[in-house]
Amino acid sequence: MKNEDDAKDVFQEAFVIVFQKISQYKFEGSFEGWLKRIFINKLIETLNKKKKESFFLDVFDPDTDFIEEEELDTLPIEQEKLLEYIRDLPDQYRTVFNLYVFEKMKHKEIGALLKISEGTSKSNLNRAKQILQKRILSIKNFKTA
Repeated sequence: MKNEDDAKDVFQEAFVIVFQKISQYKFEGSFEGWLKRIFINKLIETLNKKKKESFFLDVFDPDTDFIEEEELDTLPIEQEKLLEYIRDLPDQYRTVFNLYVFEKMKHKEIGALLKISEGTSKSNLNRAKQILQKRILSIKNFKTA
C-alpha cells in the first residue's frame, strides 16, 4: 500500500480473515504459506476495489529485454529510502515487484494470482526495476555533482 494507514487496515482485515478461517486450515503444507496466501489475496482484493478500471494493463512487449535474475546495479542506499522508492512505484509495478522480490514468486504464479499474463508480470517487474534504478542513480549523480 502507498501509506502506512492503508497497510495497517489491510493487515488487520487479513488477520480477521485468518481468525475466521483458522478452522479451515488442514495442517497440510506450511502454516506460514497459508497465512501468506490470505494476506496476499486480501491485499490484491483491496487494490482491485480501489480501481474502477482494470488493475493491470496488458503491456507485454515481446521485443522487450527483461532483466530476470540480475540485481539492480545499486549503490549503498539506506533501507528506508529504498522502501520509500518501492512504495512510490505505480500500484501494478509495486505489486509485481513485491511478489517477485520479497515473496519469491515466479512470473507464472504472479500472473495466475493477478489474472495477468506471464509476460505482463515480466514487463511490470522490468519497468519497476528501471524506475528504481533511475531514482537510485539520480541520488548518485546528485551526490557527485
